[in-house]
Amino acid sequence: MARVAARLSTDGERSTHPVDEVLPLPKLALYGFQHVLAFYAGAVIVPIIVGNALKLSPEQLVYLINADLFTCGIASIIQAWGIGRIGARLPLIQGVTFTAVSPMIAIGLGAGGGTAALLVIYGAVITAGIATFAFAWLPAKAFRTVMRLFPPVVTGTVITVLGIVLIPVGLNDAAGGLGSPDFGDPKNFAYAGGTMLFILILMKIGKQFLSSISILLGLVVGTGVAFLLGDAKFGDVSKSDWVGVTTPFHFGVPKFEWFPIVLMLIVMLITMVETTGDTYAVGDIVGKDVDSETVARALRADGAATALGGVLNSFPYVAFAENVGLVRMTKVKSRFVVVAAGVFMIILGLLPKAAAIVAAVPHGVLGGAATVMFAMVALAGIQTLAKVDLKEEKNALIVGVSLAFALLPATVPVFFTKYMDADLASLLNSGVTLGATAAIVLNLVFNGLAKDDAHGAADAPEGEAHGTADAPKAELPAQPVAAPAGAEKADDAETSSAG
Repeated sequence: MARVAARLSTDGERSTHPVDEVLPLPKLALYGFQHVLAFYAGAVIVPIIVGNALKLSPEQLVYLINADLFTCGIASIIQAWGIGRIGARLPLIQGVTFTAVSPMIAIGLGAGGGTAALLVIYGAVITAGIATFAFAWLPAKAFRTVMRLFPPVVTGTVITVLGIVLIPVGLNDAAGGLGSPDFGDPKNFAYAGGTMLFILILMKIGKQFLSSISILLGLVVGTGVAFLLGDAKFGDVSKSDWVGVTTPFHFGVPKFEWFPIVLMLIVMLITMVETTGDTYAVGDIVGKDVDSETVARALRADGAATALGGVLNSFPYVAFAENVGLVRMTKVKSRFVVVAAGVFMIILGLLPKAAAIVAAVPHGVLGGAATVMFAMVALAGIQTLAKVDLKEEKNALIVGVSLAFALLPATVPVFFTKYMDADLASLLNSGVTLGATAAIVLNLVFNGLAKDDAHGAADAPEGEAHGTADAPKAELPAQPVAAPAGAEKADDAETSSAG
């Protein structure tokens, strides 16, 4: 791992590290906007999916998208610029985590959908954000112990479960959206299939940057075709204001309920692994020393941004791995490029018309793009599990039994809706929750805590250390992809273990 804190100039004096270099304004703007392009589809698709699942009105959906982008910008600036001991001061973009999608939908549906559901979700998000922020201030030993709960057999299983559970969400959108009059109409599948094919072609033949924005381009082209055929309606765009400001607690005072809070705390445990991985990955790419304090500062930014998200009508935040891949691809190391990207996102978050255009994406088009993204999340988990010795029966049992638990809510939903207390069902009626909990518990039973080897990853070949940082370049929901790399690198700074 690189131990470079600063470069030496020709006269022997210390010079500015590339991470801390402030580029000329035109370059900051150009490189910052490139980060926004690589990030945009992944940023807006979470509020779209959650909003559609909760049956929000088009106006409410537009507001969610604006609030998400606005808070993404603030969160990214906090992470890259840094405030005191908050923020890694590395080129890390912050976005809403996909890990929270299924749990938030479960919480929302358990609360009856609509804005009432959002209030319960926001209460859980604010509490989980504060808890994450507080956790990152724990003494190093306690911090290390918690992170040792997540060796590759656990993180790989959790990421695989996440993808498997989310794929049906994408497929439902591909069919037209649950509850819609034309649900299952072949026309919807035609839009989904066409969008998916276009994305796959770009990922196959496109250059690296084109591949990195293939999801965004797929949404644009698919929506354009639907508009020409009369199936994309942009009437709400003309009704939307040009400028709109996100205000705290827009939908009402959050509700703090015990079981949704526990569920969101589990989500934040998983996102801590993701952010840890991304922090080590980007530190290695830019040649900046990353130690346990850097990781703690990154997690404090996650916690602060998540709590802020609950206040500003958004969701839990995590470092986005696709932008880590973009840093390596472009070799632009300045963290102030991410600050510029944050400014762009804040501006976009103040433009309701832009959000209304995004909200008009037809369900079929959205489903085609979402299915590709969620499938790639599952693949990322499988790639992580490939590093685990699955010939060991105990590891195979951990993975297999956890997957079985994850499929229970979708396979036997009546058990949760008819035979379980509503509050308990809101916690357990989630494949991600059941699968992640099973993986953590079974790993403790069979393997115990992962080894706390402070030097286990220090001598890893450079290709291994960087391997997952490249992976996200072709898919946008890739924030979980970097978690395995981070889990390995975390051994080096005594913050987590690769087992």
